[in-house]
Amino acid sequence: MIDEATEFGARAARHLREEVVVWLTSVTPGGAPMPRPVWFLWDGADTVDLYSMPGARTRNLEANPRVSLNFGGDGRGGDIVVLSGRAELRPEAPPAHAVPAYREKYDAHIARIGHTPESFSERYSVPVRIRLTKLAGH
Repeated sequence: MIDEATEFGARAARHLREEVVVWLTSVTPGGAPMPRPVWFLWDGADTVDLYSMPGARTRNLEANPRVSLNFGGDGRGGDIVVLSGRAELRPEAPPAHAVPAYREKYDAHIARIGHTPESFSERYSVPVRIRLTKLAGH
């Protein structure tokens, strides 16, 4: 889905590999958008995994799996990358602390917010996979 041979595809891939936070927008059952910053892990192809607290966001995803992922851009209206996809809750997936690539990316951030990997996994206990379907931006 992301063609790294193009300049735009390469930029999108760089964001997916290097950024710490992406804005996930889900939609409430009443139709209101609900953007939230999330930590994520890209598989290098067409899926992004994240972990959510149980609650409003997971209810939104169950009711309407269509989501968008948005990066912050360059602050001047450039480097815009927006991904669309479909989210699925994955109760069978391992917890965050049992995923080596997630630990490598986020262990320092988990400690910074006062958690251990295990306590983070207890709080953000719902594994979510987003299958990317569309890339837009400039």
